[in-house]
Amino acid sequence: MENTTTAIETVGCDLGDKKSELFVMRPDGGCTRQTVRTSREAFNKWFSRPRAHVVFEVGAHSRWVSELLTQLGHQVTIANPRRVKAISESDTKTDRRDAELLARLGRADAKLLAPVSHRPAQAQADLAVAKARDLLVSTRTKLINHIRGTIKSFGLRLPSCSSGAFARKTRDLVPPNLQPALRPIYDSLECIDEQIRTHDRAIEVASVRYPETDAISQIKGVGPLTALVFLLTIEDKHRFKSSRLVGAYLGLRPRKSQTGNDDPELRITKAGDPFLRRLLINCANYQLGPFGADSDLRRWGLEIAKRGRKSAKKRAVVAVARKLAVLMHRLWVTGELYQPLGYRDSQRAAA
Repeated sequence: MENTTTAIETVGCDLGDKKSELFVMRPDGGCTRQTVRTSREAFNKWFSRPRAHVVFEVGAHSRWVSELLTQLGHQVTIANPRRVKAISESDTKTDRRDAELLARLGRADAKLLAPVSHRPAQAQADLAVAKARDLLVSTRTKLINHIRGTIKSFGLRLPSCSSGAFARKTRDLVPPNLQPALRPIYDSLECIDEQIRTHDRAIEVASVRYPETDAISQIKGVGPLTALVFLLTIEDKHRFKSSRLVGAYLGLRPRKSQTGNDDPELRITKAGDPFLRRLLINCANYQLGPFGADSDLRRWGLEIAKRGRKSAKKRAVVAVARKLAVLMHRLWVTGELYQPLGYRDSQRAAA
């Protein structure tokens, strides 16, 4: 990123949904505040001025604002909100204070903000398909739970089946007195099932644009959806010096709070993308479940699950998810053939 200097204005911008607060630090040390509508027209008019260093947090409006300001010739820094929060912990948070903080941090050293960059428009659109599918699946689950709960309250139970087959297999089992209440929900479920299938096909088409997903999805239980989201979230496979860092980047590393001899076992940081982390947890559950293929990873996870009591299985799932992320990144970087069993032994023999 281009270095900032005090020779140009530094503008801290707190992007709101309807209006944005600006804090302008001039080269001579003077400061001014301004409120601008959060629209292309208003931003284009206000920022049609000499080149400045503009700082704002990543958010719903940050993509188009970044593109617009870059076109107008400004230097843009998109701050990581987690880093800003860690620096600015305060009980008097306001939009005006946030704008000022962004400006002062940007003037002092933009690296303090852990700057991020937006992925290309096509990649963002492909990721939007995956997230839309996830929302449809979540909605389907809620509707199915509602149907099961309603029927259960009448002393009846519907048979177990997959979510995709639920509407087809259970519609005719609904009692006549509940048909008026549940028939519209079944109609919605059938529509959602079709939309999910449409999104699945779109994900398969999108995967063709990213051939690296073939290497990532060699692992049984890692499908096109997880492989695509993993690739689009990480973006640059060379951003990590070691594949081991991927687990921490995705928030799958336990927190640390060591003091003297006290080193408690804490929960994971959850610092990364929640959607990808949830997909990896689902893959880990599959790996450790009854249908998981035999592999070094599965055996390792099952050994962890044996240690301890109720929480042992949860720890095992998180540990497998973390190691799965590392393995997926390694396969992406090297492009090598995945060996589910005996990989380390073969590596030692080759050495």
